[in-house]
Amino acid sequence: VVVVGGGLVGALNTCFLAKRGFIVDLYEKRSDIRKAEHVKGRSINLALSTRGRTALRMVGLEDTVLENGIRMHARMIHDPDGSRRPILYGKEDQYIMSVDRRRLNEVLLTAAEKNPNVTCHFEHKLVSCDFKTGEAEFINNEGKRIKKTVDLIVGNDGAFSGVRKEMMKATLLDYQQQYIPHGYMELTIPPSPKDEYLMETNYLHIWPRNEFMMIALPNLDKSFTCTLFMPFEIFNSIKTEEDLMNFFRDKFPDSIPLMGEETLKQIFMSSKALPMVSIKCSPYHVEDKGLIMGDAAHAMVPFYGQGMNAGFEDCIALDEMLDLYKNDFSKALPAYSETRTVDAHAICDLAMYNYVEMRKSVNSKLFLMRKKLDNLLFTIFPNSWIPLYTMVAFTRTRYHLCIARRKHQDEILTKVLSGGMMVLLGVCALSGLRICNQRGITFQTLTDKAMELWESFPPVNR
Repeated sequence: VVVVGGGLVGALNTCFLAKRGFIVDLYEKRSDIRKAEHVKGRSINLALSTRGRTALRMVGLEDTVLENGIRMHARMIHDPDGSRRPILYGKEDQYIMSVDRRRLNEVLLTAAEKNPNVTCHFEHKLVSCDFKTGEAEFINNEGKRIKKTVDLIVGNDGAFSGVRKEMMKATLLDYQQQYIPHGYMELTIPPSPKDEYLMETNYLHIWPRNEFMMIALPNLDKSFTCTLFMPFEIFNSIKTEEDLMNFFRDKFPDSIPLMGEETLKQIFMSSKALPMVSIKCSPYHVEDKGLIMGDAAHAMVPFYGQGMNAGFEDCIALDEMLDLYKNDFSKALPAYSETRTVDAHAICDLAMYNYVEMRKSVNSKLFLMRKKLDNLLFTIFPNSWIPLYTMVAFTRTRYHLCIARRKHQDEILTKVLSGGMMVLLGVCALSGLRICNQRGITFQTLTDKAMELWESFPPVNR
């Protein structure tokens, strides 16, 4: 097998495939990040939850990764007046883990290389694939071309996948790409002078401001990685340091002393807001020779914290299909494609939805009431009423079933609340009639008064 892409999903997938006894060649266009002082690309902290942990456990890496993570039991909401309020993710003992992207990638690459049937090739860029012969061609940093003929070519090479581009030439592949009008920029909250955390540790901190938001995840070095998400037009409107400070004093005043004014100015003014893309496509395979997984198949915006977790779960799903069909790629790949597509599309949609929840809904009393009601019903009926976030983050319920069950729960609540309102109105009506009867007020009198009131309103207000 050739695995193209040595990022998180590619490295983990290599571990899975090697465990099955396959001879695996991993090709990565970047240099070995374990030897690099600085790594280009995203460094947004990752939120590891049940799906990702399950995949790591299956290759014996869960404990190693958890040792380098920080538990986050709740969202900590920062209101504009500086007050803070927590919103639990689920039950008291449920949490997601803040993990460092680079450190996790290094752990996975090292684990992959420990397998004697794995060879890693860095600074090798994919040139072409032939899904009839199984030939993949690469060019290395010296300009030398290398060809490799294998039984399976797996693209784990990210949102702008070279393998996917080759697949689009070889098969009828539906493809949808959407850039959202919001970008992101990374900022930082350093440790205190006493080398301590400046905010509560075991939380994902959120500054929700309806149209945009900022989040912060804790790091082991006592710092926080902050990410500002907002429309590009707002980013572009901030042209000077004065614009920047006026904006932060208005929208995120409590973050300024945490970041430090000079640090904030230096990072923001020297950085550029980066885009976020959502990608859906199908199928994920070509015959029995090609397959795409992870972001190459379903890149998503980062607002549900499921990009990595979904990619890791892809590895489980493929492993299950290879078990079911006894390593017969001609059967396992189409089955994987059919099974996984519906779930990948579902989590891409959920990720879009959750941006609205994080930046806006958490400010709504109705949302908070629904959250409390969901948790109450979950406590009373733990096997039949599970909140959406709990299903997504703390179970391996298929993503499309999470959405279907949430819809069913909404329908039940609507019926219950509608029925309750009708009962309440009935009780009020009976009570009102009894009071009118006691006071000698007839139904005709009520009707006349109602008509007088109606006529007193202008037509536009009736």
